[in-house]
Amino acid sequence: MSKKTWKRTSALLALASALSVTLPAAAQKLEDQLVIATTGGLMGNTLAKYFYEPFNKARNVEVVPVAVEVPDQWARAKAMQRTGKMEFDIVTATGPDLVGRTDMLEKIDCAKLPSVQKFGVSDACQPYGVARTTGGMLITYNTEAFKEKAPKTWADFWDVKQFPGPRGLPDTGDSDWWVPVAALLADGVKADQLFPLDLNRAYKKLDEIRPNVSVWWKTGDQVQQIMRSREVVLAMSYSGRALAVVKEGAPVAMSWDQAIRDTGYMAVLKGAPDLNAAMAYLDFFYASPDAHVPFMRAVNYATASKSAIELLKPEERNLYATSPENYEKLVKPDFAWIGEHRNELRERWMAWLTR
Repeated sequence: MSKKTWKRTSALLALASALSVTLPAAAQKLEDQLVIATTGGLMGNTLAKYFYEPFNKARNVEVVPVAVEVPDQWARAKAMQRTGKMEFDIVTATGPDLVGRTDMLEKIDCAKLPSVQKFGVSDACQPYGVARTTGGMLITYNTEAFKEKAPKTWADFWDVKQFPGPRGLPDTGDSDWWVPVAALLADGVKADQLFPLDLNRAYKKLDEIRPNVSVWWKTGDQVQQIMRSREVVLAMSYSGRALAVVKEGAPVAMSWDQAIRDTGYMAVLKGAPDLNAAMAYLDFFYASPDAHVPFMRAVNYATASKSAIELLKPEERNLYATSPENYEKLVKPDFAWIGEHRNELRERWMAWLTR
């Protein structure tokens, strides 16, 4: 930073302090470290390459990633808040987390994140989180099994006469509402009329498909394997896992029709020791659309950067959730309702699976 720029920034900070004004994230004086809790592996390494390291160079803030699975992340964050020794700044959050854990999260003033406003899709910034990656729980099918006509909707998934063969459904993560939502869509409920979920109707419909479900998959690796091996010819899958199998050249395709939106958010913990740096990073994440393209190709999930998706050719763009062609097809969950009925959803799911 030049002396002239430093003096200008210092003057702005002094003026803001005097007037009790909060500056945009880009103009805040930042801490020298930022701790981000996220899953490790491919996602963690790719985030480091395209966002953590560039943020460090641009803002002189060391990003310290902590590889931790999401349930463990929240358990540790609760313990930190109980003791008053907060270590994490940014955590990975789901949609239900943004409505069910607001007591643990800093509220975000989206107007102070200009890059998110400029380059993000319309709902990239939420009151308690900023979208990082977006995909969908969608229909994946074997193209060799369905050469003449491809299954596109959840009604097709349930139609075992027209589309015969073994199915795969998840028993992991948010399956307790993903699968009932698919059942209701298969039964003719319109996407904008799903919530509140009619669980009796959903489980009656699930009874119909149950004999044709040969695999209740537990992990992303498993759903990829059952599609590769043709252990199933139709599956509900994470879109990123399905895309990975498509890229391998396997006879597999995806349908984005009625895909259930699945967005991972970046949220800031209440009491984060590096609050200014955290907010600056959320905005920085969207500042360079060019960085999003190789990131998306590496992790097989879209970001919520509308500018980045426009850089892709149509045939590649349509493989991702946030393409204009796909985004409008996504089923948007009512996370407030899901959060309020979390225990009921889980208990009903477990009772049905184990009966």
